[in-house]
Amino acid sequence: MCGICGVAGQRPLTPEDFARVRRANNALLHRGPDGEGELFTPHAALAMRRLSIIDLTGGWQPLYNEDRSLALVANGEIYNFVELRRDLMARGHRFATGSDCETILHLYEERGTDCVHDLRGMFAFALWDVPRRRLMLARDRMGEKPLYLHERDGRVWFSSEIKSLLATGMIPFELDPVVVNEFFHYQYIPEPRSVVRGIRKLPRGHLMLIDTDTGAVEERCYWRLSDAPPLEGDPATLIRGQLDQIGEMIMRSDVPVGVALSAGLDSSTVAALAARHAPGKVHALSIGYAGCPHMDERARAREFARHLGIPFIDDEIDLNDVVTAFPERVIARGDPIADISGHGYYALSRLARRSGIPVLLQGHGIDELFWGYTWVRSALESTRHKAAGTRPANRRLARVLRRFFPKSLARRDLRSWAYYVGGLLSGWRSVYPGRGYGPDVPDFYNLSEEFQMGAYAVPRMCTPEFLDRLGEADAAEPFTVPRPWGDLGVMITQLICDTYLLENGLAQGDRLAMSWSVELRLPFVDYRLAETVVGLRKTSPDDALGPKARFKEVVRDLLPGWVMDRPKTGFTPPTVEWVDALREAYGPTLKHGYLVSAGVLSREGAARLTGSHSRVSAWYLMLYKALILEWWSRQMAHLTAQASVVPLGVLQAQAAVASGGGGGPPGKPSPASPRPMRPAA
Repeated sequence: MCGICGVAGQRPLTPEDFARVRRANNALLHRGPDGEGELFTPHAALAMRRLSIIDLTGGWQPLYNEDRSLALVANGEIYNFVELRRDLMARGHRFATGSDCETILHLYEERGTDCVHDLRGMFAFALWDVPRRRLMLARDRMGEKPLYLHERDGRVWFSSEIKSLLATGMIPFELDPVVVNEFFHYQYIPEPRSVVRGIRKLPRGHLMLIDTDTGAVEERCYWRLSDAPPLEGDPATLIRGQLDQIGEMIMRSDVPVGVALSAGLDSSTVAALAARHAPGKVHALSIGYAGCPHMDERARAREFARHLGIPFIDDEIDLNDVVTAFPERVIARGDPIADISGHGYYALSRLARRSGIPVLLQGHGIDELFWGYTWVRSALESTRHKAAGTRPANRRLARVLRRFFPKSLARRDLRSWAYYVGGLLSGWRSVYPGRGYGPDVPDFYNLSEEFQMGAYAVPRMCTPEFLDRLGEADAAEPFTVPRPWGDLGVMITQLICDTYLLENGLAQGDRLAMSWSVELRLPFVDYRLAETVVGLRKTSPDDALGPKARFKEVVRDLLPGWVMDRPKTGFTPPTVEWVDALREAYGPTLKHGYLVSAGVLSREGAARLTGSHSRVSAWYLMLYKALILEWWSRQMAHLTAQASVVPLGVLQAQAAVASGGGGGPPGKPSPASPRPMRPAA
């Protein structure tokens, strides 16, 4: 686990370019406090920061193959490295380290770019192929590990985080209005864009090839969840088989491992799997909220940890902690992500690091794979009607509600009532219609409250100039799917994994954990498990079985009844109290802040956001998003300004630059040998 960065291109790199790479690498210190490494060649520069998890005394990067014709920097963990290493050694490959990522090099020797198909885990890597003078970038299938790109002057710059690219001092900080609009609709930034103009993401399940001889850049998708082959058989047996397999692999670590434990089904299952596959090697960690006993799950989490026989460590956060550390936690997310539960996950990562536990397991992914969200099931139902050209009965009833209920009735109250009397969410847009959507837009995120509030508030809080710059941009683009749609259950699963899971759950989890130098592992985001669920769904749909019904059947023997029968929980924070306090402390900063000066918010819009005290109004619900974007932008703009005025200085690395580009004969130093990895003091 680490952070990586670098650049490659046809035009020879200069000492200034190498200095910028070092700046980018220094900005990744939090992702890798245990050491650093780099490789500089005339056409490619790679750098990394290391968090030691596997092979603590070896495994320093860059990693090389036997004749040093290949060099690698990698972020993540290859969970099946034991099996891969055994097979590769049987075929004659020689390993220099015990690093899990060294398997990538030897697989590449055999399979070239198809090496990604053998990897089971989370990863983002850069592999420099000396004979081909080609750089390969790749990102894991589900998108657990990030990789940001900036392309200019025939070169591709890459890094694990946006602020690392901004630290190079060559990218002006400018918000992209189209992406800002999407943020206000979703509370995060859908792939592949970033909110900074000129920076984008390499999409999950993609690789990129940069040929430094010709300057050609090729990007290709190597995996999509919806392409999983149809699967027949007993669902419980097949899914449990994958859970047990990844449950054993994900516990491979040379450092202590913890489990984030709430009182809910998902985290309890992770803890049970960890305790079964690595008895005596796992700790449970939990967070509570001071002054909110009705939301504090530590007592029930402690009870289950005692049931499993694993040590329990807990902490709590209070209102003062949330308010005073707000700017710090905003920037720790790496991207603007307005999920208020992030404060709890930040505190969990802090607790893990302070407890000497650098690896933390969490239960993300089950709700997305097994219909855990009510609005996603409603989206599937509504999309079925749209695909068939029919109108659900609850939309007709919605028109009646709109006629007879007074306009003064809070829409949230009406929405709750509609839920109570019969699940009218799929008809809710008919009560308060937003813009219309074309035939290629399934009913999906437009049914969520986040999206609807964004559609209502953006025209009323943003400047006319900002709205003009949006042009024809459509906030529904991230869930626009050309027809024919095929299997609708599979399509909706693909969409929720491409949007909310990827850019809210996975992105926030990675950045917050790494801000405390903690590796986050998510067993339920294993691609083989996801393929099994989707493959079964193609032959045996399960959406009508109830929320997470198939998953509950699979894990029933792992958990006692008093855990199985609990209502859905998580690290649910006291949202109202926190937003009230944040509005009081930071609301005034919106009126004359970055978003106003950049022409995003009008002064009237900022006043609306901070002036509303109704907890069901659009302004109150949008306030947290605006505060997140305001304080993220302030800090990123400051970082960029500092980087642009500080001199690059003289780089003492000319000796690392040689015409061969690395890769000398076996047993001799490479002409482009890296500066040695420097373990942290």
